[in-house]
Amino acid sequence: MQRLIEFISNHPLLAAAFVGLLVAWIAWEISQRFRGFKEISSAQLVQMINDEAVALFDLGAVADYGQGHIAGAKHMAISQVDPQSRELAKLKDQPIALYCKSGMSTAPVASRLVKAGFSQVHTLKGGLQGWVADGLPLVKGKK
Repeated sequence: MQRLIEFISNHPLLAAAFVGLLVAWIAWEISQRFRGFKEISSAQLVQMINDEAVALFDLGAVADYGQGHIAGAKHMAISQVDPQSRELAKLKDQPIALYCKSGMSTAPVASRLVKAGFSQVHTLKGGLQGWVADGLPLVKGKK
């Protein structure tokens, strides 16, 4: 314990940086737990597709959707996501999975759905790029 106190007194900036990073990491973990939706892996999504009637939405560009998407996914432009729409409103209590090309654009959409009362919202970690990196297949075309 004495050596720790000596280290902190000799390196206050390093100790402050460590404490700052620790607090930021704890805050990040807490925010992830209370955001209302869950980020899932490709394997978890495959399991959901096989086990449940999950509604799967591709939020990427239309051209990217035509070049390759996950089987069973419907395309929905991010700007067109309306939680009150007829298509989405009927899915309020069902599992919904969202993905985009990289996985970076899905969180705001997922948050919007959770705020609108959707109870089972999931986002694909790494997006379509993560799916492909895991060696999983894509379907080409507009269907």
